Amino acid sequence: MEFGFSEEDDAFRAEVRTWLSGHADVPGDRRTWERTLGAAGWIGLGWGEAGYGNRTVSLPQQVVWAEEYARSGLPARSGHIGENLLAPTLLAHGDDVQKRRFLPPVAAGEELWCQGYSEPGAGSDLAGVRTAAVREGPYYRITGQKIWTSLAHEADWCFVLARTDPDARRHHGLSFLLVPMDQPGRIEVRPIRQLTGTSDFNEVFFDGARARVEHVVGGEGQGWRVAMSLLGFERGVSTLAQQIGFAREFAEVVRAAEETGAVHDPVLRARLVGQWAELRVMRWNALRTLGHATGPAVPGAPSVAKLLWANWHQRLGELAVEVRGATATAGPADWSPASPYPLDAAQHLFLFSRADTVYGGSDQIQRTIIAERVLGLPGEPKGAV
Repeated sequence: MEFGFSEEDDAFRAEVRTWLSGHADVPGDRRTWERTLGAAGWIGLGWGEAGYGNRTVSLPQQVVWAEEYARSGLPARSGHIGENLLAPTLLAHGDDVQKRRFLPPVAAGEELWCQGYSEPGAGSDLAGVRTAAVREGPYYRITGQKIWTSLAHEADWCFVLARTDPDARRHHGLSFLLVPMDQPGRIEVRPIRQLTGTSDFNEVFFDGARARVEHVVGGEGQGWRVAMSLLGFERGVSTLAQQIGFAREFAEVVRAAEETGAVHDPVLRARLVGQWAELRVMRWNALRTLGHATGPAVPGAPSVAKLLWANWHQRLGELAVEVRGATATAGPADWSPASPYPLDAAQHLFLFSRADTVYGGSDQIQRTIIAERVLGLPGEPKGAV
């Protein structure tokens, strides 16, 4: 299938640009910005179902919104997890009461969400989660630990994959619970300091935290099915928007190479050309995936996309410091050891991109998915080291 933009889509793009440019100085804190977006109807465009305080638009117009937002340079969205992960999951697996309770606050930017999947002993191996949820009357009592929980320090709610059947193993006996984060003494959030000095990721400890029975999505014991469905919702729209940011970063690396003269080094120049060509390949791959969005999912497409962009972005981070030479390792002239080391954009890109091939599913896991589920190759022997 072909994917392109119509005159109606172009008019929508003009509307989006006008609105974003008119709010360039408005954001304030990120929660206030989410409410501003919600009030203007910009949250929930891709839900495919209106009536929850959101409006819906066509797939090309969802791409338009995502691309223009990325170009605008406005703050990173703190409502992404609720809008693009939780909401489609509720629309697919939630009951009417759950939809009416949780979707309108997401569309209004009033409630922020985080994802409770990974654990210290179950990162890429999601079926190995040990966080337990025990039924006690109208509630589940949750005990365990989650890690790498993005924006947990800001979130109002967390969707948690927990084991509700202690006798079940692996993919069985898991449930998908909606858990309020405001439970002092029962939930503790500890920020994780990253190489960049920032702390967007967190450890989350559940010590008898409670989730209402009616807040189990898809039914008790159906957590694996719901969780896998959720992971399938991140397809080409967000990838195309991500590539707008990549293109901006690439342009800065090229500019730095021209300023330092590194662009005249034939090896570095060849690598820059290669990065440019691969960025174009990623875009066409995302468009091809979107062309199938109304039909059956393309097997392995999310894994292929993840392998492409993660490795590309990591190599871009390496180039960002290489083209600047020794100065890339130095701080600003007025830096004092008494204050935190301030990173410039290139240094931040290099350090943060080291994690690209790990978070969101490591390269090894993505290759295993492609090998076993797409190519039909035999799985690794059980117990293999």
